[in-house]
Amino acid sequence: MSSVFHPLPAGFDPAPVTLVARRLPWGLILLLGLALGVLPWWGNDYWLNAILIPFLVLSLAGLGLNLLTGYAGQTSVGSAGFMAVGAFATYGLLLRVPQLPLPLAFAGGGLIAAGVGFVFGIPSGRIKGFYLMVTTLAAQFFLEWVFVKFPWFYNNASSGTISAPRLVVLGQDISGPVGRYLLTLVSVVLLTWVAHNLVRSQVGRNWMAIRDMDTAAAVIGIRVDHYKRLAFAASAFYLGIAGALWAFAYLGTASASSFDINRSFQILFIIIIGGMGSIAGSFIGAAFISLLPIFLNQAGQVLLGGSMDPGQLQNLQKVIFGVLIITFLIREPEGLARLLGTLRGRLAVWPLRF
Repeated sequence: MSSVFHPLPAGFDPAPVTLVARRLPWGLILLLGLALGVLPWWGNDYWLNAILIPFLVLSLAGLGLNLLTGYAGQTSVGSAGFMAVGAFATYGLLLRVPQLPLPLAFAGGGLIAAGVGFVFGIPSGRIKGFYLMVTTLAAQFFLEWVFVKFPWFYNNASSGTISAPRLVVLGQDISGPVGRYLLTLVSVVLLTWVAHNLVRSQVGRNWMAIRDMDTAAAVIGIRVDHYKRLAFAASAFYLGIAGALWAFAYLGTASASSFDINRSFQILFIIIIGGMGSIAGSFIGAAFISLLPIFLNQAGQVLLGGSMDPGQLQNLQKVIFGVLIITFLIREPEGLARLLGTLRGRLAVWPLRF
């Protein structure tokens, strides 16, 4: 029996279709459709303001730190300091250049944070490990001190805080919960797409080579010092925009204490629990950090017959985070992202093997 061959139409190239299918799996398309088309109109103000917006901003901050620590292998505990730079720089641009569009102000704040990150990344060419971590810790305290000591950064306000101006994009006021959520979502999706392509580019491959063994990377011709500083700048850019979103889209008002050392440790916990060297791990870790307090509060209502005391809830969170961090660092350094990937692989061949 002869087979019938149906040729493809003239000019049809299946490669782009295959490429899109690979880059945008159906699960991701469904998730984006849900986030853009359903949640803004069906989610209430509590879900938008208290859960979704902080989750997205923390995911972006975790992604920024993951570029530096997970992909480039450079330890940092100064993430919140760079978030503060982005927040105060964006505020200054909106205050002193009022005709500047909001997206450009956010980008400008991110670029200023990138410049500061590049400067603090200069020592990474000579020191590494614990000593580099101490350097970034010094950057955290120094940046906090700067934004407290000099009133110019918060326009000499007696409260020492910055307040979000009216958020306008293309002539539309987006100061409401839905507008701020969409602003955050679009920013996070766009920057995640950029990071996805960045880590698969030559720059990302050089970062991973430096992370695995910087001496070998230097031997094969990679400019190690240059790419380390570039990793600090890229990380600070993401953290700067995350700080601006944290101040303007989530809190509405912020001070230097909004970006203290506890925030830096929170972002570090996100990538340790979610998975270092994984873009998805940043979102998984942020979801865990954001939803754990709600889960513990609900569990307290069921088990104890009432809501848990805030102090007890905070202490319980610290205990759980500490246990999880120790467990992941010892048993699974790649975090929840690796565990979920393993589970998905086993389900793919179930019931033959599990």
